[in-house]
Amino acid sequence: MLDQKNDAHIGWRLWQASHSWHREFVHAMQTAGHSWFTEARSTLLGATARKGTRQSVLVERLAISKQAVQQLIDGLEAEGIVERIADPEDKRGRIIRLTEAGLTAMKTADRIKGEIQQAYIDRIGVDDFQTLVGILDRLEKN
Repeated sequence: MLDQKNDAHIGWRLWQASHSWHREFVHAMQTAGHSWFTEARSTLLGATARKGTRQSVLVERLAISKQAVQQLIDGLEAEGIVERIADPEDKRGRIIRLTEAGLTAMKTADRIKGEIQQAYIDRIGVDDFQTLVGILDRLEKN
Protein backbone atom coordinates (compact mmCIF):
# COMPACT_ATOMS: atom_id res chain seq x y z
CA MET A 1 0.00 0.00 0.00
CA LEU A 2 1.19 3.51 -0.80
CA ASP A 3 2.30 5.84 1.96
CA GLN A 4 -0.65 8.16 2.58
CA LYS A 5 1.24 11.02 4.26
CA ASN A 6 0.17 14.37 2.80
CA ASP A 7 3.64 15.18 1.54
CA ALA A 8 3.94 11.84 -0.29
CA HIS A 9 0.95 12.11 -2.63
CA ILE A 10 1.64 11.96 -6.35
CA GLY A 11 0.78 15.62 -6.96
CA TRP A 12 3.40 16.72 -4.46
CA ARG A 13 6.01 14.39 -5.91
CA LEU A 14 5.33 15.53 -9.47
CA TRP A 15 5.52 19.17 -8.35
CA GLN A 16 8.81 18.54 -6.52
CA ALA A 17 10.33 16.84 -9.56
CA SER A 18 9.16 19.65 -11.83
CA HIS A 19 10.38 22.34 -9.46
CA SER A 20 13.76 20.60 -9.10
CA TRP A 21 14.12 20.45 -12.90
CA HIS A 22 13.15 24.11 -13.21
CA ARG A 23 15.67 25.25 -10.58
CA GLU A 24 18.43 23.24 -12.25
CA PHE A 25 17.52 24.70 -15.64
CA VAL A 26 17.47 28.32 -14.40
CA HIS A 27 20.78 27.86 -12.56
CA ALA A 28 22.40 26.42 -15.69
CA MET A 29 21.08 29.31 -17.81
CA GLN A 30 22.46 31.84 -15.34
CA THR A 31 25.79 30.01 -15.23
CA ALA A 32 25.86 30.12 -19.05
CA GLY A 33 25.81 33.91 -18.89
CA HIS A 34 22.11 34.75 -18.87
CA SER A 35 21.99 36.44 -15.47
CA TRP A 36 18.58 37.95 -16.29
CA PHE A 37 17.05 34.44 -16.53
CA THR A 38 14.75 33.70 -13.57
CA GLU A 39 12.11 31.05 -12.90
CA ALA A 40 9.26 33.48 -13.61
CA ARG A 41 10.87 34.75 -16.80
CA SER A 42 11.61 31.23 -17.97
CA THR A 43 7.95 30.33 -17.53
CA LEU A 44 6.90 33.27 -19.70
CA LEU A 45 9.54 32.47 -22.32
CA GLY A 46 8.48 28.83 -22.31
CA ALA A 47 4.94 29.94 -23.16
CA THR A 48 6.18 32.19 -25.97
CA ALA A 49 6.46 30.69 -29.44
CA ARG A 50 9.74 31.38 -31.20
CA LYS A 51 7.84 33.28 -33.90
CA GLY A 52 5.94 35.30 -31.31
CA THR A 53 2.78 35.06 -29.23
CA ARG A 54 -0.06 37.44 -28.54
CA GLN A 55 0.24 38.99 -25.11
CA SER A 56 -3.37 38.01 -24.34
CA VAL A 57 -2.50 34.36 -25.08
CA LEU A 58 0.40 34.55 -22.60
CA VAL A 59 -2.02 35.74 -19.92
CA GLU A 60 -4.22 32.70 -20.62
CA ARG A 61 -1.33 30.22 -20.76
CA LEU A 62 0.31 31.42 -17.57
CA ALA A 63 -2.97 31.86 -15.68
CA ILE A 64 -1.67 34.96 -13.92
CA SER A 65 -2.90 38.54 -14.02
CA LYS A 66 -2.44 40.80 -17.02
CA GLN A 67 -0.39 43.07 -14.78
CA ALA A 68 2.00 40.27 -13.78
CA VAL A 69 2.51 39.26 -17.42
CA GLN A 70 3.02 42.94 -18.31
CA GLN A 71 5.73 43.26 -15.63
CA LEU A 72 7.54 40.14 -16.86
CA ILE A 73 7.43 41.41 -20.44
CA ASP A 74 8.58 44.89 -19.37
CA GLY A 75 11.61 43.37 -17.66
CA LEU A 76 12.48 41.12 -20.60
CA GLU A 77 12.04 44.00 -23.01
CA ALA A 78 14.37 46.17 -20.90
CA GLU A 79 16.95 43.35 -21.07
CA GLY A 80 16.60 43.21 -24.87
CA ILE A 81 15.21 39.65 -24.85
CA VAL A 82 11.75 40.34 -26.28
CA GLU A 83 10.07 43.08 -28.23
CA ARG A 84 6.46 44.10 -28.64
CA ILE A 85 5.10 44.50 -32.14
CA ALA A 86 1.63 45.40 -33.37
CA ASP A 87 -0.62 42.42 -33.98
CA PRO A 88 -1.36 42.53 -37.74
CA GLU A 89 -4.79 40.97 -37.09
CA ASP A 90 -5.74 43.32 -34.22
CA LYS A 91 -4.02 46.69 -34.06
CA ARG A 92 -5.02 47.05 -30.39
CA GLY A 93 -3.17 43.86 -29.52
CA ARG A 94 0.54 43.20 -29.16
CA ILE A 95 2.69 40.28 -30.18
CA ILE A 96 5.60 39.41 -27.94
CA ARG A 97 8.52 38.27 -30.07
CA LEU A 98 12.02 37.17 -29.22
CA THR A 99 14.83 39.47 -30.31
CA GLU A 100 18.13 38.13 -31.66
CA ALA A 101 19.41 38.08 -28.06
CA GLY A 102 16.30 36.16 -27.03
CA LEU A 103 16.73 33.64 -29.83
CA THR A 104 20.37 33.17 -28.84
CA ALA A 105 19.30 32.53 -25.25
CA MET A 106 16.76 29.96 -26.45
CA LYS A 107 19.52 28.12 -28.33
CA THR A 108 21.41 27.95 -25.05
CA ALA A 109 18.21 26.81 -23.33
CA ASP A 110 17.74 24.00 -25.87
CA ARG A 111 21.30 22.81 -25.26
CA ILE A 112 20.86 22.91 -21.50
CA LYS A 113 17.52 21.05 -21.63
CA GLY A 114 19.28 18.32 -23.61
CA GLU A 115 22.09 18.17 -21.05
CA ILE A 116 19.65 17.88 -18.15
CA GLN A 117 17.76 15.16 -19.98
CA GLN A 118 20.99 13.25 -20.60
CA ALA A 119 21.88 13.58 -16.91
CA TYR A 120 18.49 12.04 -16.03
CA ILE A 121 19.14 9.19 -18.46
CA ASP A 122 22.58 8.66 -16.94
CA ARG A 123 21.04 8.62 -13.46
CA ILE A 124 18.12 6.22 -14.06
CA GLY A 125 19.06 4.44 -17.29
CA VAL A 126 17.57 4.53 -20.78
CA ASP A 127 14.83 1.97 -20.13
CA ASP A 128 13.55 3.66 -16.97
CA PHE A 129 13.75 7.05 -18.65
CA GLN A 130 11.68 5.84 -21.61
CA THR A 131 9.20 4.28 -19.18
CA LEU A 132 8.99 7.56 -17.27
CA VAL A 133 8.33 9.54 -20.45
CA GLY A 134 5.66 7.07 -21.50
CA ILE A 135 3.94 7.25 -18.12
CA LEU A 136 4.02 11.06 -18.12
CA ASP A 137 2.54 11.07 -21.63
CA ARG A 138 -0.31 8.80 -20.49
CA LEU A 139 -0.97 10.94 -17.41
CA GLU A 140 -1.05 14.13 -19.49
CA LYS A 141 -3.65 12.70 -21.87
CA ASN A 142 -6.18 12.08 -19.09
